[in-house]
Amino acid sequence: MTKILHAASQSLLIPVILGLLFFLVIAFIELGAFMAEAKRRKANKPVNMMEVFHDVGNIAPWQMKNLQQVIDSCSLLPRQKRPLTDLLAKIYLSTELKKLIARDILDREEFRAKKVLGKTDLLAKLGPVLGLMGTLIPLGPGLAALGQGDVRGLSEAVIIAFDTTVAGIAAGAVAALISKMRRRWYEQDLGNMELLLELVVGGETRAVQENEAGPAVRRRS
Repeated sequence: MTKILHAASQSLLIPVILGLLFFLVIAFIELGAFMAEAKRRKANKPVNMMEVFHDVGNIAPWQMKNLQQVIDSCSLLPRQKRPLTDLLAKIYLSTELKKLIARDILDREEFRAKKVLGKTDLLAKLGPVLGLMGTLIPLGPGLAALGQGDVRGLSEAVIIAFDTTVAGIAAGAVAALISKMRRRWYEQDLGNMELLLELVVGGETRAVQENEAGPAVRRRS
């Protein structure tokens, strides 16, 4: 039984090394994508939402022009602003339907964020695990070689163990850093989108009511 267990563990060495090489490639690809995303976000300077409201003026939620200015001035990406602008333009939808659309917009953005973070989160967990496996697997034969006086065999096993450890920790560390930064960005984006969607849904209800009431009612108000 022990021989079978030893053979099984030793057979995992090549898959572990291949997995670590794959993880390193994915980590550097994600690092490049992260740097590109950081550059885009740096160009799209982050702003405080209350400062945006102040700059736009005395904003009333039902004023479409002001809301569009707020959407255009916020720090969301163009991809995130587009559904907000589309929903703002649909002034004749019922409040219930607009709430469903707003919920769907947030759910889709949250799902996208989880999908992006899922890759680096998984990499941050599995990278060190494979690194540890790559450390332990060659040490058995290395210690056996030492018992037989084969110092060269031990040194080769130790080199493999150190290399796999470094590769696993490096891949996990890069992925963990990327996940941490992205999670902070996406949480801020979701918060801003939720605030703007609440304004759009509430504001458009008032806009429809004013249009249905007619100009005489607006003059009295």
